[in-house]
Amino acid sequence: MTFADRLISATRTHGPLCVGIDPHAGRIPDLFGGDTPEGIEAWGLALVAAAAGRTGIIKPQVALFERHGWQGMRALANICGAAREHGLLILMDAKRGDIGSTAEGYAAAYLADTAPFKCDALTVNPYMGLDTLEPHVRTAEANDKGVIVLARTSNPGSSDYQAKDLEGAPLYARVVESLAPMMDRLKGESGWSGLMLVTGATGPDEARQLRALAPDALFLVPGYGAQGANAAEAMAGFVPARQGSDRLEGGCVNASRSVGFPEGSAQAPNLETWHALVTQAIDAAQADLNQAAKTV
Repeated sequence: MTFADRLISATRTHGPLCVGIDPHAGRIPDLFGGDTPEGIEAWGLALVAAAAGRTGIIKPQVALFERHGWQGMRALANICGAAREHGLLILMDAKRGDIGSTAEGYAAAYLADTAPFKCDALTVNPYMGLDTLEPHVRTAEANDKGVIVLARTSNPGSSDYQAKDLEGAPLYARVVESLAPMMDRLKGESGWSGLMLVTGATGPDEARQLRALAPDALFLVPGYGAQGANAAEAMAGFVPARQGSDRLEGGCVNASRSVGFPEGSAQAPNLETWHALVTQAIDAAQADLNQAAKTV
């Protein structure tokens, strides 16, 4: 199956929630060993186990593993290996963007069949031009993987550049328009494209605009939960399912802090208590999004 078909199948089975694995400094409970390479690995493995069967998708944030050096990257590799064993799709949040052989190196590290940090899709930054995306798209095309392009992000400063007018339309819209040929190359049997767009939940109007520009692109939506957007805002760019369902589809919605660090989990006295708090948070987020996905 292509990446697009795998992701849409996962969301039809479980719902649109993507569980972010973001080991923030100072947030890893002492139960797991705290903010050490061993601690983030134990926490990440436990979070993967909690997510399995409740969602079909995880998104590790690479920078928060890189800060621990090679030991942190080993933890990332082990967590991703466990996720694959559980049948979870892995969206690797690394936001790579560079030219020529450097871009080819990033693609080989994450998207190739022999990649040491094997994932299903990789986030990339398009603002150096289409030639920086081509090595990732080419590698994804050869290995049934996906490429997730930053379009309209959820951070407050995104408007500094992304929303600037470029010949009558915001820059982010022009970027998405230019991606149409690449989207066609990564299209699956479902009709959805494995060239995903990052569109922040805090900008629902922009998400609807991007859906009109890219009707077949899957969306990765950050900004839900701890960043303030509700489920309806997060799914503003989703559309009625294409296979006779009464649900909206069109990508996945990420939640990180709200499900990885729910209230009380930092003080959990044992793994059983921690697991109960985290699974409750995952189930609540998935239920919230599934309710928003109903069209009737």
